[in-house]
Amino acid sequence: MRIKNLPAVLAIVSAAVFAVPMAHAITAVGLAEDAPADKAFGKLEQVHAFYDAMPTGVTVSETGRIFVNFPRWGDTVPFTVGEIRDGKVVAYPNAQINQENPRDPGDGLISVQSVVADGQGRVWLLDTAAPGFSDPKPRGAKLVAVDLASNRIVKRLVFPDNVMLPSTYVNDMRFDFRTGTQGTVYITDSSLRGPGAIIVMDIASGRAIRRLSGAPATSVAPEFVPVVEGLPVMVDGPNGERKPLAVASDGIALSADGNTLYFTPLSSRHLFAVSTALLRDANVSEQQLAAAVQDLGEKGASDGLEADADGAIYAGDYEHNAIRKRLPDGRWQTLVHDPRLLWPDTLAIGPDGYLYFTANQLHRQAAFRSGQDQREKPYSLMRLKIDAAPAPTH
Repeated sequence: MRIKNLPAVLAIVSAAVFAVPMAHAITAVGLAEDAPADKAFGKLEQVHAFYDAMPTGVTVSETGRIFVNFPRWGDTVPFTVGEIRDGKVVAYPNAQINQENPRDPGDGLISVQSVVADGQGRVWLLDTAAPGFSDPKPRGAKLVAVDLASNRIVKRLVFPDNVMLPSTYVNDMRFDFRTGTQGTVYITDSSLRGPGAIIVMDIASGRAIRRLSGAPATSVAPEFVPVVEGLPVMVDGPNGERKPLAVASDGIALSADGNTLYFTPLSSRHLFAVSTALLRDANVSEQQLAAAVQDLGEKGASDGLEADADGAIYAGDYEHNAIRKRLPDGRWQTLVHDPRLLWPDTLAIGPDGYLYFTANQLHRQAAFRSGQDQREKPYSLMRLKIDAAPAPTH
């Protein structure tokens, strides 16, 4: 059958088809404020609010003194290490030491990334000597020990050249005084543009070895894209293209018996573990050591790690505004989830049974938000009751 004036017929049919949905227009209203929503849990307490520079590290001495640090990443940082006293942060051990000595990079503090009380009456300061994530200044990256009774420096350990690369960014550390005449310290190299590693240093001699350099366990996880507050955390690459934040081995924790070192790249969701005896043994090859590393599975993306005296491991989960706990049997629990927990950074257990941590909005810095600094002051030092003691160091 031949239809005359086909275009007119098609127009009539189309009008009839589309008339039905047009007759039942969809309407919507704003979502109610009391609509079901993500719920926070866990009891956070604020220990201190920071209205100036952004903190990263925190540690609590065996007598309850609290120390924090402020790396020189771009904020105005009058002192890079401070102690919280009577509600204020004051330069520690004094203002003079908190300034670079241009004649001797191994002397004054250039940019401290981490502070750790060792349970032996000292607090150690880890100086990257790399302000703004620049290449570390030659012979500037160091460990500085301050005696808590006298508030005087009692030891300086400059990292030897054999463990330092142009890309090295020393990040966090853990101490064990059961090995070596004066103990051993383990440090993560969390390079942003080179291989990650674990640096093992003998405290008595200052000799150090670089371990697991560029191994999968200390490296950025392939295809990892961190997502915080619903947004990928991206930085400008060398060719101007945006790429995911890529940071190597970062968080570190030592088991209560000193036999196992736990660590994680910041740009990974996995927890790794390795025997400290193998790490210290220079006769164990890198291939043998890498083969001995255990992948303990996913824990969430973490900045800081910590261990307690009962065999548990604690980890931040910066993608989910949370703190998690790994039980000795390997099961994970989420202890707190709260939208105010914006980028949990370093973790530290105090003698009072609390887990302390900074929430510093690291992901809102201008470098990650297309040049716009979206951090909102104050930054916070928080704590959470865990009823556990810190892992012993001796």
